[in-house]
Amino acid sequence: MKEIPIKDRIPELDIAIKAANAAGNEILEIYKGEFEEFTKNDNSPITEADLKSNEIIKEILSKTDHKILSEEDNDDQTRLSEEIIWIVDPLDGTSDFIDKTGEFTVMIALVKNKKPIIGVIGWPTEKTLFVAQEGKGAYRYSNQEWERISVTKTGDLPKCRTVGSRHHLSDKEKLFIKKLGIQEFTSIGSSLKVGKIASGEAEAYITTTNKMKEWDSAASHCIISEAGGRMTDMLGNEISYNNKQVFHQNGILVTNGIIHQTIVDEFKKLE
Repeated sequence: MKEIPIKDRIPELDIAIKAANAAGNEILEIYKGEFEEFTKNDNSPITEADLKSNEIIKEILSKTDHKILSEEDNDDQTRLSEEIIWIVDPLDGTSDFIDKTGEFTVMIALVKNKKPIIGVIGWPTEKTLFVAQEGKGAYRYSNQEWERISVTKTGDLPKCRTVGSRHHLSDKEKLFIKKLGIQEFTSIGSSLKVGKIASGEAEAYITTTNKMKEWDSAASHCIISEAGGRMTDMLGNEISYNNKQVFHQNGILVTNGIIHQTIVDEFKKLE
């Protein structure tokens, strides 16, 4: 794999890329064969791929001494006193993994002072990576090449392509998207929704759920910001990380930035 064309990158970026690739390769091996699925205490699905990916990522990231907040580990909250931590979702889109849609990812973020400064999303089935470092832009690796990516400049809401969850789209969200006059809507699994917006292939992702957690958004947050877009909660508040409470209480809005405030204003009218 070619080196990412970011000069003066911090060493953690290469470590995160290595971890995402190694975990992605292992996930693909499991994906190709027979695997068991289980249900966690919160009724969400888990497979051996989630656990194996978690093991591999932790082993590689542990070279840095930063504490790791991972979806698949017990959170002892010792991270709260740390300035810098890793936030990891070893397999984002487990339902898509089980359903064999191919739309699942590995998400790794480095957070400093509650803000993501590195974001790496691996898409194993497509051998694609989305990568960003604060202040250095966002990049996509596909077809064995790196290219810099950025959001679109579309400001006309009805023309905006909107992406949403395949498994968790609520009636409230469907109605709101219709109210905005948005005509093109596509269901996509996992953090690939944000990857599409960051790459200029869509303009908005709207979710009002209070079930999203820090590991569902940390890597994407860095990537969308560096691609020129925005991520806030649905009320327009900035999202911070390494908090005691890991849930995002007011949903998540990701856009190309231009249409962001308009959507926030319309959403506030519903509240």
